[in-house]
Amino acid sequence: MRLGKFKDISLIGSAEIMGTAISSIFWLFLASQIPPEDYGEIFYFLGIVGMTAAFVLIGTQNAITVYSSKNIKIESTLYFISLLLGIVASFTIMVIFYRVDVIFLLFGYIINTLSMGELLGKKNFLSYSKYILIQKILTLSLGLLFFLIFDIDGIIFALAISYIFFVIIIVNRFRKTKINFSLFKDRSKFILGNYLIEIITKSNTHLNKFIIVPLLGFAILGNFSLAMQLVNIGLIFTLIVFKYTISYDAQGQENKKLKKITLFVSIGIALLGAAVAPTVIPIFFIDYVDVVGIVQIAIFGIIPLTITKLYASKLLGQENSKQILYSKIISMVSFIIAIMILGPIYGVIGVAIGYLFSTILEAICLIPKNQIIKR
Repeated sequence: MRLGKFKDISLIGSAEIMGTAISSIFWLFLASQIPPEDYGEIFYFLGIVGMTAAFVLIGTQNAITVYSSKNIKIESTLYFISLLLGIVASFTIMVIFYRVDVIFLLFGYIINTLSMGELLGKKNFLSYSKYILIQKILTLSLGLLFFLIFDIDGIIFALAISYIFFVIIIVNRFRKTKINFSLFKDRSKFILGNYLIEIITKSNTHLNKFIIVPLLGFAILGNFSLAMQLVNIGLIFTLIVFKYTISYDAQGQENKKLKKITLFVSIGIALLGAAVAPTVIPIFFIDYVDVVGIVQIAIFGIIPLTITKLYASKLLGQENSKQILYSKIISMVSFIIAIMILGPIYGVIGVAIGYLFSTILEAICLIPKNQIIKR
């Protein structure tokens, strides 16, 4: 690997690792202080924000990364449409939930996604790293402060405020680039295809929350959400590589050796996580009795998820999103069906089995069409 590439991926990697560590400290600390029911309720509202953001973000992070790397000045147009849809969605949230904090967090999600896509596309990895760390530090500091002052009612407000610095990137882009709807029209197929992928992806991440709660309750959701926090820690390396490779794949530059290394690392992380979970988790999370079993099953989803990300990087770089869309739909549907069938029988363990099964199906859907890991 060339020195320049090593430096770039080190910037992304260090920011992602430190950022995930900082935010994980907050979420894991919070789990140790509140019961699973309250933890599950917080993630229920985070799911509402995540799903809503997916529907309003016409300018997905991947689409912006691809077009920014190709110097196609479509960012302001995608920003404008996404923010406008965000305003419309805000009225709906207020009518249904009457939660101002959820609305603020929605716009935090929007400006974060748009900004990160631009920085990655421009290969401005230093600024990307700085913004990631600032946001995560604010998540920890404001999250703890608001929790001490307002208890769990202040958590979502704290998260919303942590994204405030991303406004700078959005404003600067509007100043430098004019809104041009003809650019959107000419590239609408890829943009809308990627938009649908993001909706399905977020649905796969968040829709389960709206099924688990009425079917199994907030406590089960709290246990599963904590387990997913731990699994996501294991996915850090994979996500670092994906964010690094997508802009290069968009320019036709492959990183085959790096992708092979990433797959082997993911296997090692999964095995290690399953081995240490029974020893480490009970020490810190006494009330979350089911988390060990969930992690020992769900952690192996890191392997198929890594395969999925490696294939998706090249396909998105080629502005080919159709195949990814199909894989996401299959993954989402299989997970929902598994929750409804296995959940009432095996509880949260059934949910974990469904999660692992859905990640395997998603990877299988991509493997036959592409040979990224082939020599």
